[in-house]
Amino acid sequence: MSTPLSGPGSATQAPGREPAGSRPPRSRPSRTRDDAPISLTGLAGKVLLLGLTAGVAVWAAFPLIAAGMWPGLALLAACTAGLFYLYLTRRHIPAKYLVPGTLFLIAFQVFPVLYTASTAFTNFGDGHRGSKDDAIVAIGSSSVTQVPGSAEYALSIATKGDPATGALVFLVTDPGTGAVSVGDTDGLRRLDPADVTVATGGRVTAADGYTVLTVGQASSRSKEITDLVVPTPGGAVRSSGLSRAYEGKAVRAYDAGCDCVRDAETGQTWTADAEAGAFVAADGERLAQGWKVNVGLTNFTRVLTDENISGPFLSSLIWNFAFAIGSTGGTFLLGMLIALVLHSPRMRGTNFYRVLLVLPYAMPSFAMLLAWRDMFNADFGLINSLFGVNVDWFGQAWTARFAVILVQLWLGYPYMFLVATGALQAIPRELTEATSVDGASPWQSFRAVTLPLLLVALSPLLISSFAFNFNNFNAIYLTTEGAPFPADNPANGATDLLITYTYRLAFGGQGAQFGFAAAISLFIFAIVAVVSAVSFRRTRQQEEVYA
Repeated sequence: MSTPLSGPGSATQAPGREPAGSRPPRSRPSRTRDDAPISLTGLAGKVLLLGLTAGVAVWAAFPLIAAGMWPGLALLAACTAGLFYLYLTRRHIPAKYLVPGTLFLIAFQVFPVLYTASTAFTNFGDGHRGSKDDAIVAIGSSSVTQVPGSAEYALSIATKGDPATGALVFLVTDPGTGAVSVGDTDGLRRLDPADVTVATGGRVTAADGYTVLTVGQASSRSKEITDLVVPTPGGAVRSSGLSRAYEGKAVRAYDAGCDCVRDAETGQTWTADAEAGAFVAADGERLAQGWKVNVGLTNFTRVLTDENISGPFLSSLIWNFAFAIGSTGGTFLLGMLIALVLHSPRMRGTNFYRVLLVLPYAMPSFAMLLAWRDMFNADFGLINSLFGVNVDWFGQAWTARFAVILVQLWLGYPYMFLVATGALQAIPRELTEATSVDGASPWQSFRAVTLPLLLVALSPLLISSFAFNFNNFNAIYLTTEGAPFPADNPANGATDLLITYTYRLAFGGQGAQFGFAAAISLFIFAIVAVVSAVSFRRTRQQEEVYA
């Protein structure tokens, strides 16, 4: 019986002892994410961002406190505290990334949509911007006239901003006391004598925090100076030229007993109409100064019942669909056709042609729109000169519409060409070769195989392109500005889309109608949403067929 050898190379081991290589190595305790050290850069960034958050919160708190909006102040405090808790603790890692995006989504998407929707149910616009008290003050101030015995002041025109665009204020000097006051739409405020410099005659030549306008600068803004009314307890201060001002008396005053405005000279009265948000006379005349009220569905029903609006609106809606479909369909067909030609294996120099065809897409669209506008000019445009014609492209409805669709075709086909090229390269050539073997013609092969597979891949892009073109503001505004306009309706042109019509309602020269423009915006949103939903549903059905 042989005994095992013991020695340096022996496999035997003393009883009760583990083999030398069988003990696992001792591992160091792993460091969890919560225990991970914070770098100096990360700490500095966190302090900077949280400090910025605190600064914005403090800045926003003062207006809320001044307006007495305690629920808003409480919401602001809760959100700020929540952000500090979230980014000072090492928990809730996913929320640290989701919260900023959610806040920006609420601020720049959800809130504007909700505000637009709420505005659509009001008469908000020129003459209806503030409260009833604001309207009463405006009525009194606008009816101020100079009467015998009115106080007169030496006047200087000043601003806190740019002399050409800043908000104007009056610097007036009382001839009796020499006191200098600054006046704006909020009233008069006394200035410290140490902060002003007064020349002989009482005119202010310098004031701390204000820029006194020269005669030339004030002359260029004479209309704004004439329109500026500074309310006072006894009436209002208005300018009489550029160097004198007077405190006149209001001819029209509000009578709380009858809830009406009376004209002291004519005796006419205008009674408050709570539904219209205006003071209305017995003969239906309204004062220009009104107040903001809720008008329910009036802005929406105007589109359907007002003959002056429903006809032009329907015409713009039909043209809007024609423009969006023509722009999307035309660019898709042209881009796909060029992609098919360059996809042929017999085509040579495809890279050169692709670079050349993509050039319109590489140019800034707004610059190209302005260039095309000049090329269509009836007097010196390139189009008329090149073809030897004399067409007033933007002077007639159908030529103007043809021109803008042609411009869209030139600007949009490179995008469709690129996406169609990528989709064609993803289609196996074996499929088209199999149809050829079965005896199908190239057209039959394209219609049965290539086109359906292209539509499956490009349908979402076509839907998004339709939605974009339905609201393509730049394409119209930078070329025709909605022209030509009919003689009886300068607010709605032949090439106006609903979006440009809405812009003109909100910011046009005939007076802003923000409430009505918001209602039109909701119509646009509903139309695009319905069309997109139906299109996506049909797209899913198509994908299931060709899956």
